[in-house]
Amino acid sequence: MTAELVRGQNHPLSQSRLEIRISAGTPVAAAAALGDENGRIHGTQWVAHPGAPVQPGLEVSRQAAADHRLAVDLDAMTDAVHRVSVLLALPAANAGAGPARFGSVAAPFVAVTGLDGTEVASYTITGLDLESAVVALELYRRQGAWKVRAVGQGYAGGLAELFADQGLSEAAQLAAGIDEAVAKGLARSVQAPPPRTPEGDRSRQAAAPAVGPDQGAAPQGASGPVPPAYGGQPAGGQGQGGPQPAYGGATDPHAPSGGPVDYSHPRRQTSAPPPPPPAAPPAQPGQPARPVAGDATGWSMEERLYNQVWGMFEDLARTAAAYRSAVDFAESRMDKELEQALSDPRSRIGGQGDAAREAARARYTQLVDQARASLDRDLDQLVAESEVVEPALPPAFARWDNPCWHAYRVPMEIPMALRLGDLRLPEAESIRIPMLLRLPLERGLWIDSGRTDSLDGSFTDSHDMRRLAMDTAVAHAARLLAVYPAGEFTVHVVDPAGSGAQALAPLTQTGVLAGPPAQGAAGVTEVLARLTQRVDLVQMALRGGAPDALPPGFDTSQQLLIVNDFPHGFDDRAVNQLRYLVDEGPSVGVHLMMVADREESAGYGPLLDPLWRSLLRLTPVPDDHLADPWVGHAWTYEPPSVPPGSEVLRQVLTQVAEARRTWNR
Repeated sequence: MTAELVRGQNHPLSQSRLEIRISAGTPVAAAAALGDENGRIHGTQWVAHPGAPVQPGLEVSRQAAADHRLAVDLDAMTDAVHRVSVLLALPAANAGAGPARFGSVAAPFVAVTGLDGTEVASYTITGLDLESAVVALELYRRQGAWKVRAVGQGYAGGLAELFADQGLSEAAQLAAGIDEAVAKGLARSVQAPPPRTPEGDRSRQAAAPAVGPDQGAAPQGASGPVPPAYGGQPAGGQGQGGPQPAYGGATDPHAPSGGPVDYSHPRRQTSAPPPPPPAAPPAQPGQPARPVAGDATGWSMEERLYNQVWGMFEDLARTAAAYRSAVDFAESRMDKELEQALSDPRSRIGGQGDAAREAARARYTQLVDQARASLDRDLDQLVAESEVVEPALPPAFARWDNPCWHAYRVPMEIPMALRLGDLRLPEAESIRIPMLLRLPLERGLWIDSGRTDSLDGSFTDSHDMRRLAMDTAVAHAARLLAVYPAGEFTVHVVDPAGSGAQALAPLTQTGVLAGPPAQGAAGVTEVLARLTQRVDLVQMALRGGAPDALPPGFDTSQQLLIVNDFPHGFDDRAVNQLRYLVDEGPSVGVHLMMVADREESAGYGPLLDPLWRSLLRLTPVPDDHLADPWVGHAWTYEPPSVPPGSEVLRQVLTQVAEARRTWNR
């Protein structure tokens, strides 16, 4: 039976291998500090945190998340350790974004469980107000036995004040290091998928006009009124709702900050309910229902497919997490059985010991086989769903090898999202989940040209990486140009040394660029000055409440700047302008795509760290760097690739260029 603790109450622990499960309702950083019998921390090596997540007997999450699982093995603690304190902190408190105090969020819940998930004790941390860091609970050793105590001690000064109170001399440095590790995690995180509808399975829900997966009382896709963009049109395009969660995104930056929120869609106030989604064909007795493309909720087929892809992402994440948890449990159970069976020295040798070992391994194999069978069953269903969904995707969601590109026409409206590549997990090599990014872009992109080896172990030298990174950037830019209506997306290129000329050929030869790639320091200065001036003008117009008062002939389209070979050709002023575009540009339609190696810009020191953290890092080779904070998976990102010898990219860009010429007449 679970002991529900209140502040100061303790409870004995009968197990040595435990999990600390944390549910906070908002992303928090979790850490664990080891203390001596007086509670004193003897150094930074006594703290497990996102920057150093593993210590003897301890393992914590590597990034901020709303839910955490901390692994604790009390038997692995050294004799000097008498206390394990579980620490929570709001990572956004120092970054100026998100909640800055625990009093403004739901009370965190902490539970101590066994490896089988059975709760031993739980504690809801109430009474917090201005605190941004808290000691949630502590496991402590008393007369050879371990107990858990509910603490709930908060600190308004954050982790620095908390560590100082624990007697750590390097408190400020450690707190800064944790903040840095959490901030770096933002560049490799993907945003939560929309929650499932409460009625049941995603793929079996009929579209309903009153209830959607994002709000309990709003149509699907409605996330609040969207203010007019500087061009006078809604930022999401006609027929679309406000920006919704997306891979790598956060919350809607345009959401109102006070008063009641009107969740009604501005263009659906008098619209009829959407038609029902396609019906699944009857299933054979005893067989699962056959999947159908577009059977998720939504007001249009595009929205249904978008939500169906998110549901597939959710399904794969959950079934893989269940499999991993089952395997971990089987391993811990086998270890425990072997330890118990062989604790008697007389049974360590001979037939009795061999029989005990064989029995433990047999039970382990049985549990793993059962878990694998369940995983395979779920994967088979996902594969079947992927086989019907992938061919039905519109161009914005489709791979370059999808036949829909052969019937491509320049769209009249901005789509909900576009595909930036695929995501997969090692347990499901046959399944690729489209990585969809909501439009308009809410953060810039960074194509990392600095890695020297690919995920499969094949060596890739620096020259090849730069070429692959630039090819990837061109593919992303081409897709952005293809999914926007004519004249609503403009691409600029800064290529100071001219090293990207070959990769840029599809863009330059079809004439879709705003002008020739800027070269040399003078070219860099001219382009950056022009775009920063544009950001200033639009911001002044919006702040003055006069978005129509822009200069005659002002280009109101979305702008993308591709920067190659950074920091070559950039002086200090250009670097500051680049950071300004990264920080202020997305809100007024100016976006950045960096093709760069972070190590090559190390000469600027920490000046550029905020720039890298604000960009969504993508790679030109498969790389397992994208993490989700809900289950803790490291997803392998696979960049988009044009089939070898295919002319689809040039054909699409040629149509875009022709549509732009017609639109400008």
